Amino acid sequence: MTTVEAVRAAAPDVARRAPRRPVGANKIAGGVVILAMLGFAVYSLTTLDFSWSNTVASFDNAAKVFGQMDPISVPGPSDLFYLIGLTLGIVILGTVIAALISVPVAWIAAHNTTPARWLRPVGRAIGVITRAIPDVVLALAFALVFVLGSPLPGILAIGIHSIGMISKLFADAIEQIDDGPRLAIRAAGGSRAQEFWSGVFPQVLPSWIATTLHRFDINLRGSAILGYAGVGGLGYAMKISFERFPEGYGRGLGIAIVIFVLCVVLEIVSSTIRRNLLGIQPAGNNLGDRIVRRATRNEPAPAPKLGAGAGSTGAESMMKRPWTRPRVRNLIWSLAAVALIISSYWMADVKFSDVTWEYVRPTLESFWPPNYGSHTFSEYMHALLVTIEVAFAAAVLSLFFSLLFGSLAARNVAPNSRVRSVFRVILVVFRGVPELVLAIFLIMVTGLGNQAGVVALAFGGVGLLGKLIADSFEEVPAGPERALTAAGATRGQRYLAATWPQGLPSLLGNSLYLVDTNLRAATILGIVGGSGIGYFLTVASPVLKLHGQVTTLVLMIIVTTLVLEGIAQWLRRVFR
Repeated sequence: MTTVEAVRAAAPDVARRAPRRPVGANKIAGGVVILAMLGFAVYSLTTLDFSWSNTVASFDNAAKVFGQMDPISVPGPSDLFYLIGLTLGIVILGTVIAALISVPVAWIAAHNTTPARWLRPVGRAIGVITRAIPDVVLALAFALVFVLGSPLPGILAIGIHSIGMISKLFADAIEQIDDGPRLAIRAAGGSRAQEFWSGVFPQVLPSWIATTLHRFDINLRGSAILGYAGVGGLGYAMKISFERFPEGYGRGLGIAIVIFVLCVVLEIVSSTIRRNLLGIQPAGNNLGDRIVRRATRNEPAPAPKLGAGAGSTGAESMMKRPWTRPRVRNLIWSLAAVALIISSYWMADVKFSDVTWEYVRPTLESFWPPNYGSHTFSEYMHALLVTIEVAFAAAVLSLFFSLLFGSLAARNVAPNSRVRSVFRVILVVFRGVPELVLAIFLIMVTGLGNQAGVVALAFGGVGLLGKLIADSFEEVPAGPERALTAAGATRGQRYLAATWPQGLPSLLGNSLYLVDTNLRAATILGIVGGSGIGYFLTVASPVLKLHGQVTTLVLMIIVTTLVLEGIAQWLRRVFR
């Protein structure tokens, strides 16, 4: 018997005799925390008296509602194009501002790039605070210091609020990079700036662009909410239509369909850019793959010429990058993005003269000090608890479908490109319906209050979490999956042994991010008849000049978000 055969024969005995590695106390504690949150989510469903049978039974009223509505319609072509241009201009400018600011915020928030340990919690706090304040509250506050009808309140509200999500996911991506290039640059005497821009940023650039595009998708749907703060565009036109029930509901649903179509178009653009960044070409024959394949057609770079003159190539000529067709195409994409940003400034008709500077200081001072008004602390705490219950209940309903749909929408999990395309479209459908529009319709049809809010948030959560799961699974290192495939593992074994363990930290973080997102979304459901802290926030909105109460409610949301952020960061470290 050879040495190799002896080792293989003894391997099972060695495995049996080898002592089991004890499970860390942190992982046990992390598992307990996860189970506790799942238990709280299930408890929240019972507390809110959620029942699928009641929800389905109440849809008998849908026929009556549709019978009273005018036919679905949209504004005229000129008005429609103006509203679309205004909406896109506001959303693009706000998202670009957030994407640029998120780079330094994520730099100081990531543990492997922060220049000082005390700056890391500062960066994380900036992200938490900016995404904890609902964008509709920011828009209402900014509207007090701008000329009526100005797009700047919407741009600033989207920009500030979006910093939280983009910087958080960008910092998480930075913490998961290969530190080899960064440490090599440091060893060669490079500065911190050189470490980041040469060793870190190239690795996370695809993630940064993908996150920015994803945030733009969210902001586009969120523009419907900003319409309730007086921000112009499709959202405001939809709000005006929904206020004229029943004859205006047909027009409101028509505008909601326009927003949905814009989200679908954005998904195609996002998929195109992601395919370019990840270097993966579509293999299917469906319409979407054909469009993307035509838009991202790559040709192999010309092979280096051998023979005479090959050895005379100098270092200077070797460092020159040839202008291949892929490089020209990428340059055209970059110039098109710059042109789009510039045209967005024109479409939004931004005028900095719209600021009424004499109102800035009095407005800021009116939000301090915080107070309870005519309410008590216990009333606010109970309202906050209801909001948290709605957020957790909606998240647990979304989790199962998100994991199923998101896994089958991932390129490295789906059995073929057709299945992946189908589930990508399903996620777009879930994500394309604005939660506020769905909540309005459900409350009108079902009259279930919080249950309508749970269903609306869960519906949108499937699209949000499912997309994040699909993207994170596609971006896991391919080495373990290839090794298992070479060893003869089935697709299910490869998923459970390689894809799932590598994607688990992102799954945990994204699930808690969904709860975080639901918490903020639940606060604005009071606009359409929900309860919880959103009701008090709506009553105390800046329009009614109850600014001290707005500050109190926002601080409560920030503290709750900080707690969720701390739990998410701890779980990511435990299960990394």
